[in-house]
Amino acid sequence: MRRNRHLAAQPRLNTRLREHARSLGFAALGIARLRPSDHADFYRSWIAAGHHGDMHYLARPDAVARRVDPQSTHPDLRTAIVVAQSYATDDAVDDDAADPSRAIIARYARGRDYHRVLRTGLLRLLRALESDIGRALPLARACVDTAPVLERELASRAGLGWFGRNTMLIHPRRGSYFFLGTLLVEAELDEDSPFERDHCGTCNACVDACPTGALLGRDADGAPRMDARRCISYLTIEHRGPIPRELRPLIGNRVFGCDICQEVCPFTRRFSQLTFEPSFAARAPGEPPFGVQREPGASSPHPGTASPSLIDLLSMALDEAAWDSCSKGSALRRAGRAGFARNVCVGLGNWASPDAVPVLTRALSDVEPLVRVHAAWALGRVGNAEARSALTSRASVETDTSVQEELLAAMDG
Repeated sequence: MRRNRHLAAQPRLNTRLREHARSLGFAALGIARLRPSDHADFYRSWIAAGHHGDMHYLARPDAVARRVDPQSTHPDLRTAIVVAQSYATDDAVDDDAADPSRAIIARYARGRDYHRVLRTGLLRLLRALESDIGRALPLARACVDTAPVLERELASRAGLGWFGRNTMLIHPRRGSYFFLGTLLVEAELDEDSPFERDHCGTCNACVDACPTGALLGRDADGAPRMDARRCISYLTIEHRGPIPRELRPLIGNRVFGCDICQEVCPFTRRFSQLTFEPSFAARAPGEPPFGVQREPGASSPHPGTASPSLIDLLSMALDEAAWDSCSKGSALRRAGRAGFARNVCVGLGNWASPDAVPVLTRALSDVEPLVRVHAAWALGRVGNAEARSALTSRASVETDTSVQEELLAAMDG
């Protein structure tokens, strides 16, 4: 314990950590002491209301216990070192929604999978910290999004921002286009002052702009509320089943994630700082994520991630080899091939162009019923003679009940 007290007394250690963080490409760093969450009751009530949808990993009793108190399973850990990594690129203020024939992929997913990028940086930061203090930290854990840690709360307690009405962590001079990564360490470091002021004020832009009504404003205690079951990001990434019919028209051409609540935020619009990390740049057609090597013999093309054609995107998603090549090393893989194809079918249904009928007809024969369901809906939205013919032809051979129901609904529409 004397050694930990000595660490806390070192006035330059936090400064050195920030210097290391900047050299590693992180935009900001803050330090918070580990202790039970201030928002445990809200988190449990959010789960009890079912607002987590199919994300059952958030509701497991053991996972809840670890999220609200990391020391319950790791009692020797003392401090959270939280870093922010910008993913704002020069296309961060684009307007892809204006062309319904082209897909919108959330900015964070246009390049390489951020989990690997941040984890590599965090481990390098850990090595630097160990060098500074002169000893190893064998119990340290690097957490990037997938660990049972309430990262945004830790970030706010570490002084990195406040919870906006869109539930995002917002930095007053950087907006919200950044990832969070956390090092949990057994050393006791000087903590930073928490960020206590809510800068949203009376602004309601994100709540008003959410097309599906997922943002529910703040509760009586001021906490921002979201029903994930209506969130486009949840529906296109985490949700594994059919997207509810009433929500499909509201998704537009957003095929993986959604940035709307960030796009309209005054702080994000004014203060986003571009990243120099090439891993997060949008990919050109056929290009793998930065730093990811294409496997020998892999030549399956893809339309890229910067406003790709919906038709080309579905053609790719219907081909297992092409999908595997496109999604390798990318966050897109989280949705799975069938889930991604489902999303693109919805985008094509919202475009409702006869040009989409041939590729949607191909999707009607996909091996996955999930894809066939949404292809049928999209063809029903097109509604021309060619689309109706494809629906009728498929109805004569379809055996899956859910697809049969969607085919009937599409033909009746």
